[in-house]
Amino acid sequence: MKLIITDIEDFNILIKGEHKVIKPNGNIRHCIGCFGCWVKTPGKCVLHDGYEETGVSMGKCTELIFVSRCYYGSVSPFVKMVQDRAISYIHPDFVIRKGEMHHKRRYKNVITLSLHLYGENITDMEKETARGLLQANADNYDGLVKGVYFYRSAEGLEEVVL
Repeated sequence: MKLIITDIEDFNILIKGEHKVIKPNGNIRHCIGCFGCWVKTPGKCVLHDGYEETGVSMGKCTELIFVSRCYYGSVSPFVKMVQDRAISYIHPDFVIRKGEMHHKRRYKNVITLSLHLYGENITDMEKETARGLLQANADNYDGLVKGVYFYRSAEGLEEVVL
């Protein structure tokens, strides 16, 4: 399954195959760092606002796709908040991967990550930052990078097939 996390409310991009789209739908609460998703309700956020199943959804996906406005080479505040709320995707215990300490994998799936950023005048430095951040996310999730793509506007995504 593909899991798409986007800040576009009227998201209507063509998606092939089984998928789930997480987009702005009411108020999302900030992660409060309580670690309840690790110890009280493993894999599921304790905050109930419609986004508590994000970690579980990540555990069911093979491809994680971020579609967001570019903010200094990173994703929008909404997409980042969804990502923060999905910390339950990983386990609280640690392992060494590629010579670095990372959290253990909670689920058996291996996800491939891609990032689609839109915005006018995305600079080369922002593009470099985006590539580095996506690689860091892939390392943290014990996943793989598929690609980072840039568009001048959200409308530029209309021809994309995910």
